[in-house]
Amino acid sequence: MRFQAAVLRAYGDPFTVEEVNLRTEPAVGELLVEIAGAGMCRTDLAVRRSAGRSPLPAVLGHEGAGVVVRSAGGPDTAIDVGDHVVLSFDSCGHCRSCRGAAPAYCDSFASLNLFGGREEEPPRLTDATGRALAPRWFGQSSFAEYALVPARNAVRVDPTLPLELLGPLGCGFLTGAGAVLNTFRAGPGDTLAVLGAGAVGLAAVMAATAAGVRTVAVDRHPQRLALAERFGAVPVPARTAALPEQIRRLTDGGAQYALDTTASASLINDALHALRPTGTLGLVARLHTALSLDPGTLDRGRSIRHICEGDAVPGLLIPRLTALWRAGRFPFDQLIRSYPLSEVNEAERDCDAGRVIKPVLLPERTSR
Repeated sequence: MRFQAAVLRAYGDPFTVEEVNLRTEPAVGELLVEIAGAGMCRTDLAVRRSAGRSPLPAVLGHEGAGVVVRSAGGPDTAIDVGDHVVLSFDSCGHCRSCRGAAPAYCDSFASLNLFGGREEEPPRLTDATGRALAPRWFGQSSFAEYALVPARNAVRVDPTLPLELLGPLGCGFLTGAGAVLNTFRAGPGDTLAVLGAGAVGLAAVMAATAAGVRTVAVDRHPQRLALAERFGAVPVPARTAALPEQIRRLTDGGAQYALDTTASASLINDALHALRPTGTLGLVARLHTALSLDPGTLDRGRSIRHICEGDAVPGLLIPRLTALWRAGRFPFDQLIRSYPLSEVNEAERDCDAGRVIKPVLLPERTSR
């Protein structure tokens, strides 16, 4: 089966949209999905800075949504041909974390999603010359017209929903909303500070508003602060003097929860200073240098932890988010700008420049 995909051939090169060949039918427990849309996440773009650990050439993309066109069935496959699905991260399904309903902390998360896929899998995709492409990215490789995925990755959704926009619910929006709803379990009367009003941070703001949480959003871009305010947060510029004191003033003495999406050491320390006693700071962005904490930031029961994929079981959280969207309480579609797959490099440039919150790539049908 031949179809178009965006291929990254070298860490510093642009994507090339080219014909690829899928060499195999779905195996038991797998689905072939016709992609309707795929979100572009900063994790996709971080491959360029992976120091060679993420194999290339590869088809990236891990926020896909589409229609199941083939299924090999299997005892754990409850999804049928014709179903609309959102694709999320891969997990093994049998380690202690997976069995404990914490698939984001799967023992094999890094190998399955970031660094080469399942060892038992032969090459699935080749380019037009027959050269093998890297194993599927996050179990998907959804910057393409089609994706061959483990059924475990797929979450069935209502076919009346706007399928081409739903892919980011599988990672970016899942992470921000899940941090609020799953990790913090925040609710009415709680207070939250969100550092960084990008896709993850704004999803957290929307989820917090839906949960009745008083929220402060911090960012350096006025247009993103305006969005945060529209979604219910009090906007605070990142360069505000005495930022922790300002957040404490706006949260009646300190936030119970804070979420940092920036990996900025200074903002992380500001967030810790802004917490009330027993408050919790969650980190979702990967740190690239050692993190020094100011003396006293963890005093009085304050804590800091990393949050992966919003601590989500995708099959539970994604339907919750689509229900909130239907009710007008999680308007994630307002963060999306769509691009044809052929404009993948423009989407990346706009994302890097902050001109768009969440690009979504729409395949153009040429497969055969």
